[in-house]
Amino acid sequence: MEQRPSAGSQWTFLTNHARVLVQIARDPGIRVRDIAARCLLSERGVQRIIVDLEEAGYLTHQRIGRANHYRVIAGKQLRHPADSGPRLAELLAVLLPGHPGASSRRCPG
Repeated sequence: MEQRPSAGSQWTFLTNHARVLVQIARDPGIRVRDIAARCLLSERGVQRIIVDLEEAGYLTHQRIGRANHYRVIAGKQLRHPADSGPRLAELLAVLLPGHPGASSRRCPG
């Protein structure tokens, strides 16, 4: 059974952007519908997050037939000045131990 944050919960450790990026890193061919279901977000919300990630240079996509195939830019530095040391690859290594092929298909958090 899925555990949702309690109604009184005001924050989480990971942002929705991080959750979406983790799902794409796990499966570059994942559908927006599946990301939304795993991250408990709307499809429209996931689409907006993907646009944000692409505009910031963390992600690209290529259309293959009717599906998108995503590519995470792992060498990109994290966005916030306080996080400026590590690169995206280091964050993903922590969030996806043993990647590729991480066994869990659910969003972290």
